[in-house]
Amino acid sequence: MKNGSQANPGRPLDGIRVIEFGQLLAGPFAGCILGYFGAEVIKVEPPGGDPIRGWREVQDGTSLWWRSIGRNKKSVTLDLKQQAGRDVAKKLLAKADVLIENFRPGVMENWGLGPEQVKALNPGLVYARISGFGQTGPYSQKPGFASVCEGISGFRHLNGYPGDVPVRPNLSLGDTISGIHAALGIALALIQRQKDEQHQGQVVDVALYESMFNLLEAVIPEYSGAGVVREASGTTVTGIVPTNTYCCEDGKYVVIGGNGDSIFKRLMQAAHREDLAEDPRLANNSGRVVHEAEIDAVLKHWCAGQSAESVLNVLAEYRVPAGPIYNAKDMMEDPHFNARALFESVEIDGKPLQIPAILPRLTDTPGKTDWPGDKVGSHNHQVFAELLGMDETELQILKTQGVIL
Repeated sequence: MKNGSQANPGRPLDGIRVIEFGQLLAGPFAGCILGYFGAEVIKVEPPGGDPIRGWREVQDGTSLWWRSIGRNKKSVTLDLKQQAGRDVAKKLLAKADVLIENFRPGVMENWGLGPEQVKALNPGLVYARISGFGQTGPYSQKPGFASVCEGISGFRHLNGYPGDVPVRPNLSLGDTISGIHAALGIALALIQRQKDEQHQGQVVDVALYESMFNLLEAVIPEYSGAGVVREASGTTVTGIVPTNTYCCEDGKYVVIGGNGDSIFKRLMQAAHREDLAEDPRLANNSGRVVHEAEIDAVLKHWCAGQSAESVLNVLAEYRVPAGPIYNAKDMMEDPHFNARALFESVEIDGKPLQIPAILPRLTDTPGKTDWPGDKVGSHNHQVFAELLGMDETELQILKTQGVIL
């Protein structure tokens, strides 16, 4: 791992080479994070490209999503179902620091590219594996899409309204959260490799259902210690009052978090309910939980009588945490989002496109977007010829065999 100079600190992962074999979302998002913070990410795609290139909104044959998740990656093509493709993959892994894959457990081993099989080539390789249910255990071979894993993780049980069908957020949360977990695991493994005298790598085993399980806060100890099974609670949070979403006179929604004792007093004062602000029944959270329906009715009535802007202005004056429900348009027009540089501009065939920045924010060695997701195989020659030293004859043979584009 190379260290940047003080004059030009660079980025935290400068000098780290990542080979990304994953497709769709979890593995590619992990690679996106690493590339944003300086890693050289070589994305290995089948000759037809990663399917996400064609998902959702497509312009000029490529999804807008790909421009974001494929940023800073060198795209190469390899048909790993052919031995010739796997042979080239091994050459790449011999020169890599990190491998990311999110195939079904056993696929990489069947291709001769499993952790133990490539260890002889590169004992320092950090081998990150993302799957639905992990590499071991009775469910390891089950198909594990984000929707399925969010369900079994316990997350979906809590998401929705009591007595109704569990709700899916309109995002692939299991994939994205797993990508973040994988990036964290890779960073930890690289730190450990640096500390290890032999500079040995290790396997990072990330499961989608476990990544979502990791978000469950007190759900498990509450059941173990008190026998309580937390249920769905709509727009509220069980055991914390008041925190809810309210509709205003103009049809817009606001979120109000007034669950601190002193905050609750200010909230009731803002709503012209000084009687409740001083009510001893509501002086602490446990009392407010008992009287949640009464408090929510007051806030619902107060919000319904004025615009969202008016509600938020009053609550800001009383220093009560509150905010609007934003969509994409709202976010992109918001001055705070823009002041915090949450949107980065890239150019696609001469046309500007805004894509989201990748967090966290580092003050001294920040990440950045160097280029948007490029065309399939756009870096074949650079990687295969310049990095691996393959000549034109070898490349032409691979093209003829359909191993590369």
